[in-house]
Amino acid sequence: MSVTITALEAENVKRIKAVALTPAPTGLTLVGGNNNQGKTSVLDALAWALGGDRFRPNAAQRDGAVAPAHLKVTLSNGVIVERKGKNSTLTVTDPTGRRSGQQLLNAFIEPLALDLPRFMEASDKEKADILLRIIGIGTELHVRDLEIKSLYDKRTFTGQLAQQKKHFAEELIYYPEAPEEPVSASDLIHQQQEILARNGENQRKRNQLVQLTDLLERQKKVVADLEFQLSTEKQRLTTMQADVKIAQTSAENLQDESTAELEASIRSIEETNQKVRANLEKARAEDEAAQYASDYDKLTEAITQKRADRMALLNGADLPLPELSVEDGALTYKGKHWRDMSGSDQLRVAAAIVRRLNPDCGFVLLDKLEQMDMTTLTEFGRWLEAEHLQAIATRVSTGSECQIIIEDGMVKDAEPPVTEKPQPRSWTKGAF
Repeated sequence: MSVTITALEAENVKRIKAVALTPAPTGLTLVGGNNNQGKTSVLDALAWALGGDRFRPNAAQRDGAVAPAHLKVTLSNGVIVERKGKNSTLTVTDPTGRRSGQQLLNAFIEPLALDLPRFMEASDKEKADILLRIIGIGTELHVRDLEIKSLYDKRTFTGQLAQQKKHFAEELIYYPEAPEEPVSASDLIHQQQEILARNGENQRKRNQLVQLTDLLERQKKVVADLEFQLSTEKQRLTTMQADVKIAQTSAENLQDESTAELEASIRSIEETNQKVRANLEKARAEDEAAQYASDYDKLTEAITQKRADRMALLNGADLPLPELSVEDGALTYKGKHWRDMSGSDQLRVAAAIVRRLNPDCGFVLLDKLEQMDMTTLTEFGRWLEAEHLQAIATRVSTGSECQIIIEDGMVKDAEPPVTEKPQPRSWTKGAF
């Protein structure tokens, strides 16, 4: 069973003249009153009694008090803690009657339960570290967070490259009329030479026609001059006429090919190739942009998987509260960081974590609960009861929600303490 506070008796501590308190075993016990009446002094007295000299108030003795400060705290495990005398000497008595000291208290008293603001004012990282230390997955979760950060940084860089490549590709000029591959000047020149060779052959045939025609004319003259060679020359004439006819037919069907298109292509080859290179560069840029975009998507999937693994790790841990988590090294509750939580949620988280730090300590001390409205206060009290956790808290209020009201260092309407030496001490208890 966790240790709780069953009774407090305090005299001449800070603003307290004489107060006796019997808090509820679990749930919320409210110490109310106006400002500067001694409410917080009740919590300070408990913290000093149970936490030792490091919780001793700077001005522990009440101003104007004749008798020294005196504290007595009874705990649910039967241990009695007392500070009395001029030096506020500590006496700790266990149920068997043996006496011990602060070391016995340290076994079941959690320091943060006596000083909850210390936890609430810690940095987000410090709160997260405390939680991870409790559930025992700090190292493994840190490794997961580093992996996620590495993937996230890589994805961010890849996404930036993808956008740069995409913008670069969009700004490049594209020539739809350009061929897919650069044009070769040597191929065009070779084609030109072949055409010129064919045209040369055509010219040779034309020249041949001229030569044969000339021979024909000469032969006609020879026939005229040499009729005695008529039969022979006629035969030659017939042959030559046949050759001429063949040559004429061949020459009439000849058609020269134009090299103008090739010459124009040769002249514009650099311009064409420039367009081809521009198209190829644009295509490469688009391919690179698409590849980086694909890499970005894959990294996003990897990050999603890592986050799922990380969440599974947290879900499998024994958390002090459902929906508690650690995101990017900071503690969160219900998806909200500490600064975004309501005041009641902050108290609930702090109380649950501090309780888990030392399960043997079944109480926490809370100051300034006036931040809570009545509905929230009631819900918080029910949660404390469900958790079997005792909370002793102060609230600037004189309403019925407060179990006792402190006024000028005493429980309101109580008899003033008798301070003459022959008279025993009297304690005024707050009942509820």
